Amino acid sequence: MDRLKQIESFVLVATKGSLTAAAQTEGVAPAVMGRRIDALEERLGVKLLVRTTRRITLTHEGSSFLEDCQRLLVEFADAEAGVSAGGIKASGHLRITAPAGFGRRHVAPLVPEFLARHQDLSLSLNLSDRVVDIVNEGFDCAVRVGDLADSSLVSMRLADNRRLCVATPAYLRRAGVPQHPSELARHQTLSLSSEASQARGWAFWVDGQLYHWRPQGRLDCSDGQVLHQWCLAGLGLAWRSLWEVEADIKAGRLQSVLDEFAAPPNGIYALVPQRKHLPLRVRLWIDFLKQHYGSPAYWQQAAAHG
Repeated sequence: MDRLKQIESFVLVATKGSLTAAAQTEGVAPAVMGRRIDALEERLGVKLLVRTTRRITLTHEGSSFLEDCQRLLVEFADAEAGVSAGGIKASGHLRITAPAGFGRRHVAPLVPEFLARHQDLSLSLNLSDRVVDIVNEGFDCAVRVGDLADSSLVSMRLADNRRLCVATPAYLRRAGVPQHPSELARHQTLSLSSEASQARGWAFWVDGQLYHWRPQGRLDCSDGQVLHQWCLAGLGLAWRSLWEVEADIKAGRLQSVLDEFAAPPNGIYALVPQRKHLPLRVRLWIDFLKQHYGSPAYWQQAAAHG
């Protein structure tokens, strides 16, 4: 007897609460459903259902097995959809969170194309510079930029993220150009507040080692875009991602310093609660981001448009 059919029948009986209701749904006799359940229990060597003349209840083992079976059937349906002639199809609602500045530039503009490819999906996008707790706040996936805190979340690197120390030419004429990270202490610095990110400080490669310097400037902000505007206003030095300042550097609005001490790139990541049993809609979203962020042409085009 088909093992998959046994599992499908077990899930149907367990959710309907009776052999008769399950049989009517599938269009077979109740005795057929009963034989499938018997065969499944015999094969597993465990009682899954307690059947009386009035009702059917799950045993402890049956309840646990039901959850696994339901998940497996969803994954099986997703796998079939992925190779069907009609292409990959996913449905449901996708909840995404991303940093505010990066999300505005590099997540939100991609959403319309993603939804156009997957007509049965809906999507909510949360943009915030605080570190969102995706598990307790019910998000399917987070896009994060930079160093990741140790956690139980599963991360997938989407692209490199290079950071630069930048300021306006006017500020550098006024305050001088730092020649070594140790000189930053005498400069006005603009930093993200610790609740947002960069909690470890600005990273530099000094004498063959990674060195973190924590700015102590008069200004910090939890919003990266505000920090960017302060930097453009000539209020001090900022440590910003290349995707944010590349257009300003090319246009001469900002100038990078301490480039010879630049730390190796960190990353742009997709974070999910767990790798196993990832819904198809989440896998498609992550693959979609990889497709774009993994292409140098994407970043070149983004920089060209400022």
